[in-house]
Amino acid sequence: MIFNLLLEEKRILIQAQRAQSEQEEPALEAPAESQQHEIESRILELTVMMEKLVKCICQLKDQQDVFCFRYKIQAQVKTPCLDPHQTRQQQLLQETLNELDKRRKEVLDAIKALLGRLTTLVELLLPRLEEWKIQQQKACIGAPLNGGLEQLEKWFTAGAKLLFHLWQLLKELEGLRHLVSYQDDPLTKGVDLRKAQVTELLQRLLHRAFVVETQPCMPQTPHRPLILKTGSKFTVQTRLLVRLQEGNELLTAEVSIDRNPPQSQGFRKFNIMTSNQKTLTPEKGQSQGLIWDFGYLTLSEQRSGGSGKSCNKGMLGVTEELHIISITVKYAYQGLKQELTTDTLPVVIISNMNQLSIAWASVLWFNLLSSNPQNQQFFSSPPKASWSLLGPALSWQFSSYVGRGLDSDQLNMLRNKLFGQNSRTEGAWLSWADFTKRESPPGKLPFWTWLDKILELVHDHLKDLWNDGHIMGFVSRSQERRLLKKTISGTFLLRFSETSEGGITCSWVEHQDDDKVLIYSVQPFTKEVLQSLPLTKIIRDYQLLTEENIPENPLRFLYPRTPRDEAFGCYYQEKVNLQERRKYLKHRLIVVSNRQVDELQQPLELKLEPEVESLELEPGLAPVPQLEPCLDLEPLLAAGLDLGPTLEPMPESTLEPMLEPTLDVVSQRVSEPNLGPELKLEPILDPVSQAVTEPEPDLPHDLRHLNTEEMEIFRNSMKIEEIMPNGDPLLAGQNTVDEAYVFHPSHFYTDGPLIPSDY
Repeated sequence: MIFNLLLEEKRILIQAQRAQSEQEEPALEAPAESQQHEIESRILELTVMMEKLVKCICQLKDQQDVFCFRYKIQAQVKTPCLDPHQTRQQQLLQETLNELDKRRKEVLDAIKALLGRLTTLVELLLPRLEEWKIQQQKACIGAPLNGGLEQLEKWFTAGAKLLFHLWQLLKELEGLRHLVSYQDDPLTKGVDLRKAQVTELLQRLLHRAFVVETQPCMPQTPHRPLILKTGSKFTVQTRLLVRLQEGNELLTAEVSIDRNPPQSQGFRKFNIMTSNQKTLTPEKGQSQGLIWDFGYLTLSEQRSGGSGKSCNKGMLGVTEELHIISITVKYAYQGLKQELTTDTLPVVIISNMNQLSIAWASVLWFNLLSSNPQNQQFFSSPPKASWSLLGPALSWQFSSYVGRGLDSDQLNMLRNKLFGQNSRTEGAWLSWADFTKRESPPGKLPFWTWLDKILELVHDHLKDLWNDGHIMGFVSRSQERRLLKKTISGTFLLRFSETSEGGITCSWVEHQDDDKVLIYSVQPFTKEVLQSLPLTKIIRDYQLLTEENIPENPLRFLYPRTPRDEAFGCYYQEKVNLQERRKYLKHRLIVVSNRQVDELQQPLELKLEPEVESLELEPGLAPVPQLEPCLDLEPLLAAGLDLGPTLEPMPESTLEPMLEPTLDVVSQRVSEPNLGPELKLEPILDPVSQAVTEPEPDLPHDLRHLNTEEMEIFRNSMKIEEIMPNGDPLLAGQNTVDEAYVFHPSHFYTDGPLIPSDY
């Protein structure tokens, strides 16, 4: 009861923490929303300022036209200078020039103010783009990506329009300066200075706005981008966030690889075999945006001269060698021409798909720890990872590929497996070699190999069970014992094996009459097993042979106390074809485990001091040597030896094919299938009887020690009406309502017997 109260308290605490985190999320999103509001308000403000500047320039043009007109009139007059009318005309011309100079200065001041506000806008946009790039980098290794590029494209296009408009206005001012120029003309130096500033700002915006929208990825492995295989097609997509294109201008992008390769020995070189160019028409650019989608790129490795083989004797392995793909486009708009280039994140190029797992570990490690996205020598001295970074990344692997990440308990198990139970989270650091190469106890598998096999198993065969929370998964054996020993008998949980590659096992608890607690685990089920038989059907039909050779399902409650069929009922509801049932008896595969003598003794590493089980003989039985199966009873019967009470009539002994007959551990009784119905052996026999032997009977070895005392379920008194139309005879105490299907003698066996939890 105390245990259940603690569980309920933990559940309430978790709910409260979730509610608190949900309330804090809007506060965290507030700065981003305020920044977005600031950008949009800045664009509106700049639009108004641009309209005012256009009006000022129009007034400046009018003022200059007036000055030009008056200047021409004054130049045509040939009257003496002392003429009062001529004097007034000269004064008016001077006033017009003064006004023109004033307006020119005002226009330049307005341009300066507008340019300052545009610079601030660009300073606001570029960090948002960098945030998106960081999010994209983390999204490549499984993190969620919040939003796409549509909003950024809208902002970048608006900012670029304002800059291009200002660039055109400066060109107009340059033309006005050529028409009218005078001493100390502010346009002489002012226009060139502002034009250079606008050009620099445009170049900066355009170069940063050319991005890789979709990182290189092979179609067959969409969940693992940045891994390419030679000879296999891959895709990459780029986008120019400044959506401005001339009506008759074709924009062509070109792909290359390793433009500036590192000067290291053995660094492989590759060629792009397919067409490396993509042309964007104005029609497509206006309708879809300035997007270049390369969908059929293929790489081939350059071979060393004449040998026909590649030469890779460098310090780095194939899966630690990083390559960068570059895309270049020649952009032109309103007379401004720029060559824009963008680079992908580093990719790992493999030659065989069995290198995919370790290659993904390299991609994960780089994008989690590298501060420089273009560092191709990262693995020459890879940094260590802290658990605060590595833990969420491991959870991303499951949430992105399967649909549900890891909870805190599962992450704690992985942390203890990597760093040890006594390690402190703050000072825990893991090296690259420990992550991918060092054997991780208790098995002999490297940590990443073990985890990646589990990830593959869950995705291919256990996805629904994982997403619904029925698989506890990452539980150590010690934690498993602590959880199960406090529950009722028949409570089980599903956890991943720590000693096999991609295996899941089912562990359950049994409470003995003497208060001993035993925890058993089935041999782990791997993908080879689950391809033939789903885990839900294994759980439903699992049978364990008791000491009396009676099959029963020990799996009754999913931890902590959910009835088995309530938890898994929605998975194993099968549709029955009635017409098919009339033709054939129904059969299905099941998993059977068998108790043996050594199964009742747990391994020393799993025993707990209060729970040590002792094997004792049943009272009344003498510890004499076991009766051999080849004993000849004819002389004993002829001598009239009293063998005790008779057996119940049993003319025919029948064996169910799925059961594996074993020697009864406790009773130590021996029975022969061909004994007469009136014969029963006493538990204690005269030692003299053991000296009489006869040739070994022609029976399989596993049938020579069959116990027939507990085989009442196979009496001849069974009625033919009690046989199910689609399966085996009903067991004792069973009716036709218990199960939708009954076993047929076609069963699935595990490799080896059931043993206590050792996986």
